[in-house]
Amino acid sequence: MSAPTLDPRVTERRNPRTVNVDLASPLEIVDLINAEDRAVADAVASQREPIARTIAAIEAAFRAGMRLLYVGAGTSGRLGVLDASECPPTFGTDPRMVVGIIAGGDHALRNPIEGAEDDPSAGAAEMVQHDVTAGDVVVGIAASGTTPFVRGALEQAKARGATTALIACSEPPEAMKAHADILMLPIVGPEVLTGSTRLKAGTATKLVCNMLTTGAMIRVGKSYGNLMVDLRATNVKLQDRAERIVCEVTGLAREAARTLLEQADGRVKRALVMYALQVDAATADARLAEAGGVIRKVVPHAPPPVTAPDA
Repeated sequence: MSAPTLDPRVTERRNPRTVNVDLASPLEIVDLINAEDRAVADAVASQREPIARTIAAIEAAFRAGMRLLYVGAGTSGRLGVLDASECPPTFGTDPRMVVGIIAGGDHALRNPIEGAEDDPSAGAAEMVQHDVTAGDVVVGIAASGTTPFVRGALEQAKARGATTALIACSEPPEAMKAHADILMLPIVGPEVLTGSTRLKAGTATKLVCNMLTTGAMIRVGKSYGNLMVDLRATNVKLQDRAERIVCEVTGLAREAARTLLEQADGRVKRALVMYALQVDAATADARLAEAGGVIRKVVPHAPPPVTAPDA
């Protein structure tokens, strides 16, 4: 009997702790998956420095009016599209500021597109189609570290002068590393089900993406303390949140907060500066622009302290 062939990608290795998962009870399956998931946060923490460098690069891009583009296939692509799609309602950004690209196009978000991830020229073509240029940041997402679509995209993006980064959960080959200025490698180990990177690798990827956009948005002034002050009130829940933020920071009653928000054209950040400095909307915008959009550099006080919840 010949020895088993070991795939160099850790995401394709068999997990010795879950070899009997097919005989496990529902509760045992929960415990096995939970035990594996506990290592994910530590794997992400091991990449704190390259993640921070990527946040700084994205901040610089945003301040220069440039973009963040995620590129991936399958689960990796869906996670990039998810993170990008959540930025406009969360941070009030233009949808073109953070872009998610998935191999096979939008149809691939719900349907498998066989072979889409295997074409590096398709990844390169996406960079051309999106007119990637110097100043943009392109983050490739490839759990295995080997996806040809992502490699082609990073190669083309780098050639066009963009800053490039890679999120991978297995050590990528040199052919991939060569096209990434920054490597973020949360190595989470073999999956509960061999090769199912929607599990630990997907969770690690989501955590990293959370940090990249949240961190960069905070840096460009999308929060006041830990309050989201550039959210777009596109539904009842977000309208309520906007009013509650204004109430909490200013001490105004709900009706007065609603009136202030109307005067600020629904913009929480503008409303807070108008109230704090007792100025009109245009003046508030000018002061914010001078401060790079950061409320703390305009408003002379911090947000109110957090009160302890009732016991």
